[in-house]
Amino acid sequence: MDPTDIQASGDVVGTLRSLGGAYTETFPVVRNEYTNWLDEQRAITETATLADLSHHMTAIRIEGPDARRLLRTLAVNDFDEFPVGKAKQVVMCNPSGYIMGDGPILRLGDDVFYGPGFDAANWVKFHVESGDYDVDLEIEPPTSVLPGDPEKFVYQVQGPKALDVLEQVTDDDLSGIGFYRFSAIELAGYDVIALGHGMSTEPGFEFHGPYEAGEAVRDAILEAGEAYGIRRLGLKAYHTLSVKVGWFPPGVKPIYDLPEMADYREWLTGDMRKAPYSIDGSYDSEDITDYYISPIELNYGKLVDLDHDFVGKEAIAADLADPKRQLVTLTWDDTDVVDVYGTLFESGPTAKFMNLPRIGWARRNYDAVLSDDELIGISHSRSYEWDVRSVVSLARINVEHSEPGTEVTVVWGEPDSPNPTVEDHERTAIKATVGPVPYGRDQRKSA
Repeated sequence: MDPTDIQASGDVVGTLRSLGGAYTETFPVVRNEYTNWLDEQRAITETATLADLSHHMTAIRIEGPDARRLLRTLAVNDFDEFPVGKAKQVVMCNPSGYIMGDGPILRLGDDVFYGPGFDAANWVKFHVESGDYDVDLEIEPPTSVLPGDPEKFVYQVQGPKALDVLEQVTDDDLSGIGFYRFSAIELAGYDVIALGHGMSTEPGFEFHGPYEAGEAVRDAILEAGEAYGIRRLGLKAYHTLSVKVGWFPPGVKPIYDLPEMADYREWLTGDMRKAPYSIDGSYDSEDITDYYISPIELNYGKLVDLDHDFVGKEAIAADLADPKRQLVTLTWDDTDVVDVYGTLFESGPTAKFMNLPRIGWARRNYDAVLSDDELIGISHSRSYEWDVRSVVSLARINVEHSEPGTEVTVVWGEPDSPNPTVEDHERTAIKATVGPVPYGRDQRKSA
């Protein structure tokens, strides 16, 4: 469904609630489980894991004399301190300061930038086509949109035993590659880029290489890791990593309220990566802007450089000066979670079924967070995490309620939903405790 049609419906929120598009429908090729999601999730913190990201991400490459100017115009980041061999988490916003997308960008050369998984690729392409930039832009959609093999394989190898495994398949010194730094190495006999990055708090690396070498590289890593208990990550376990590391992809694209975004809405087409994300959850507002997210709420304030002009600067500056919400981890009360399942075995209404570890019907979820029946924030990305043996989520909550140890309530269940995939249920309250982000020590920077 095209954004222009959704805008014309007069009920943007209701339309987004009625859309399909679960994770399992948008990440082809990679299995939900290779063994079972519990053992795969345990391996993340106990041994080592290999995750295949080759098929679900949109890659972007910008090359030319205006490449840096283009990025500076669209991104909140500082590009003066960005040497070749470094990566940045680049954040782009709309004119109101709400996040359009983010992702790592690698500087391959003076005028060459590469983003292996960049959620704002369409926003960049729109400005290249409508602006005056001397650049060559290449965008490779995920295989769900562009059938066939991707150009590159992307693997993440992480876990406490990850370096032990990788030492068996390369003679290069990976320990010299810092966090968000990258280097060309030889891995299992093939030339690849090794990036100090990953979607877990455990040490490890992300590797990029020619897709035709992907199977040989993958098999070599798995063979070397067999003695260390390595596991391939299926979708179920992989999706829990973003909660563990304290990141979640921005939700509804902020394209529906501003007249300045009309041209962009019309430029978009209705394919599954350009189309709006489906939403679910107990949070219910008729105002679509209530579903937009500021990068400051995602702890991206440290990335903002106010010494250059960029789209959304005025709003971002105001949010930085007076932040209203902060990103936290919520640990859900175990007894209350178990009671959700208990309603299946009792007479009377049932609570909404809680899929484990994370995958639900919608692509973005918004659950209301309360304190004394007052709305104080929104919870996202509920996930069962093996290392803490609890359900946790990431939440944007009012600053005055963000102190670790604060007791809050998450509303579990949905309002009357127009989506037939949502069963009849009764909403319920689940106690939760505020914690830091990430909830455990981030060891990637020590790799």
